[in-house]
Amino acid sequence: MSNKYLATAVIIFFILLSFSMQSYAQSVSKSGTTAANFLEIAVGANAVGMGGAFVSVAEDAAALYWNVGGLANLEQNEAILVHTNWIAETSFDYAGLAIPLGEFGTIGLSFTSLSMDDMKVRTVEKPEGTGEFFSAGDIAVGLSYARKLTDRFSIGLTVKYIQQSIWHMSSSAFAIDAGTVFKTDLLGGMVIGASISNFGTAMRLDGRDTRQFVRIDDTKLGSNDQIPTNIELDEWELPLNIQLGVSTKALQTEDYSVTVAVDAIHPNNNYESINFGTELAFKDFLFIRGGYQSLFLKDAEGGLSFGVGLNSKMLFSQALINFDYAYRDFGRLENIHVFSLGIKF
Repeated sequence: MSNKYLATAVIIFFILLSFSMQSYAQSVSKSGTTAANFLEIAVGANAVGMGGAFVSVAEDAAALYWNVGGLANLEQNEAILVHTNWIAETSFDYAGLAIPLGEFGTIGLSFTSLSMDDMKVRTVEKPEGTGEFFSAGDIAVGLSYARKLTDRFSIGLTVKYIQQSIWHMSSSAFAIDAGTVFKTDLLGGMVIGASISNFGTAMRLDGRDTRQFVRIDDTKLGSNDQIPTNIELDEWELPLNIQLGVSTKALQTEDYSVTVAVDAIHPNNNYESINFGTELAFKDFLFIRGGYQSLFLKDAEGGLSFGVGLNSKMLFSQALINFDYAYRDFGRLENIHVFSLGIKF
């Protein structure tokens, strides 16, 4: 099958997938029914500033998270570092590296971490603490590959390993992300993007904290209360997400450009929603962004976001550094400040 026909087939698949989103719309929210929800934390201050409407916009190292198909449009090596003081005094960190290899395509590596300070072990008998401390944390490591099939169409795939741990318990899973980007001549160069994230195995906690000692049968000779058993815990699915978006240059001059983007989101653990965002760029140096996340989502907390970004060349080098900041309103929860640093070299 030629690249042209393969590109058409993939586009048709994602269009049909988007139409099916409404057919399978959830009548009941499934919040709290998936594991590894740290995978849903948005990466990159530029994306957060645009309200998460980024699946068709991502053409930098942040595409490792938003749409791996966008990596194919990179022209030079790029790295991204993200730090977010997340909700409930946790810290979210992300690091990504993308390396274009010419006609072979682009490869990428990513590392995601959600961490917290150690906490006291508390029991009913000792609510102020037993003197012990426990820790909890989540990590994910991804390997990505993307390639242009035509001059307008690109596709990508990420394979990742996921682990969650708390005290003596841990769980792991494997998952894949897939994404496509299609550039059109419509409306001043409209871009269509689509991605599927976190399609993988279920997670089940396991460790020594499920080990118990019981007496199996009092009527049997030799029975005692020190027979070891393990409690079998339930499995939990990963937070599967389908995201389809479009973006275009609403205004473009020699000095200014205005990008407008809209994404539709279909998760397996919540209702469907819309992300909307816009970006004003001045001479590819200063960027002002605004957006709204989770539009039309029932019981959503906040959603308004804005951000700024700066591009600058490094002294005595041709490397380009971009620094981005974003603020996101979380309603009754703690508002979020996101900082990210990107390097093109």
